[in-house]
Amino acid sequence: MPGSAGAADAAGYRPLLFSIAYGMTGSVGDAEDIVQDAFLGLTRAHQAGTAIADLKAYLATTVTRLGINHLRSARVRRETYVGDWLPEPVVVSADRPGPAEHAELADSLSMAFLVLLEALSPVERAVFMLREAFGYGYPDVARITGKSEANCRQIFARARKRIAPGGQPAGTVPPPARRAEGEELARRFFEACGGGDMDALLNMLAPDVVFHGDGGGKARAIRMALTDPRRVAQLLVGGFRRVRMLGISSRPAWVNGRPGAVMHDAEGRVVSVVELDTADGVIRAIRSVSNPDKLGHIGPVSDVARLPEK
Repeated sequence: MPGSAGAADAAGYRPLLFSIAYGMTGSVGDAEDIVQDAFLGLTRAHQAGTAIADLKAYLATTVTRLGINHLRSARVRRETYVGDWLPEPVVVSADRPGPAEHAELADSLSMAFLVLLEALSPVERAVFMLREAFGYGYPDVARITGKSEANCRQIFARARKRIAPGGQPAGTVPPPARRAEGEELARRFFEACGGGDMDALLNMLAPDVVFHGDGGGKARAIRMALTDPRRVAQLLVGGFRRVRMLGISSRPAWVNGRPGAVMHDAEGRVVSVVELDTADGVIRAIRSVSNPDKLGHIGPVSDVARLPEK
C-alpha cells in the first residue's frame, strides 16, 4: 500500500466494511472488531510484500470470511439466547448525524431483515446479504465467499426460499417525504404512549402489529412477541406509565434506518432503544432492545431496567 494515499483509500472503505460485518453479525461491537482485524491483516500483508490488485475486493472478502467464522463460533450462544433475539441497534440521532459508517449502515440493513437472516447458515447469510443488501453480482459473491458462481446461485435461491414466509427486502434509503412522514408518525406515537391515549395508539397500529422485546434475560422485557393491537397498546400505555414514574424520557432517533427513540434515565444513561417499522401510515412492528450488553456502544447504560443477577 503506497504510503498515506493507500491508507486513505483503505479507510474510505470503512463504512462499507462495517456494514458487511454488521450484516453478518448483528452486533456493532463485533462488527468493529472484525473491521479492525481486517485492517490489521492488510497491514501484515503489505509488510510481507503481498501485492493487492483490488483493495476494496480484498477487504470485503476478508471481512465477509471473518464474519462467517464468527457466526460459526457464535451459533451455540444464539441457540441458548433468552427470549427474542434482536440485533444491536445502530442509532443515528434525529437532529445530528452519527459516525459515517453507522449512518451508511442505517440506510442498508433493517432490524427485520437481520432477524430474517438468523434462519440462514453462515455461508447462506453471506451470499444472500451480499446479493440482496449490497447488490453484488454472482461473480463477485463467488470470489468473496470462495464458492463457485453456480453454487452461489443455488445458495441464494435456497436462502430466499427459507426466509420467504416472512420475507421482506433489505432496507433502502427512504425518500425525504417518507422520512418526514416516519418522523411525524413516531412523534405522535411516543406522544400517545406518554399521554396514555389508547384511542390514538390504536389508530396508529396496524391490525397485524407485533411487539418484540429483547432483554436477553438481563433486563425487563417480554419473553415472546406480542400481537393484537389492543394488547400491544395496553402494554405500551402501562410501560410508559412506569417509565414516567422512573424519570425516563425518550429522544427521537433513527434506528437502523427506521424512526424510533432512545430512552434515557434521569441521569442521561441509556435504558433502551425502540424502533418502529412503519408502512402506509401505520406501525407494523415495534422492536425494543433493553439488553444492556447491546447498548454500551450508544453511551453509558442505566441499571433501572436491569434484572437482579441470579
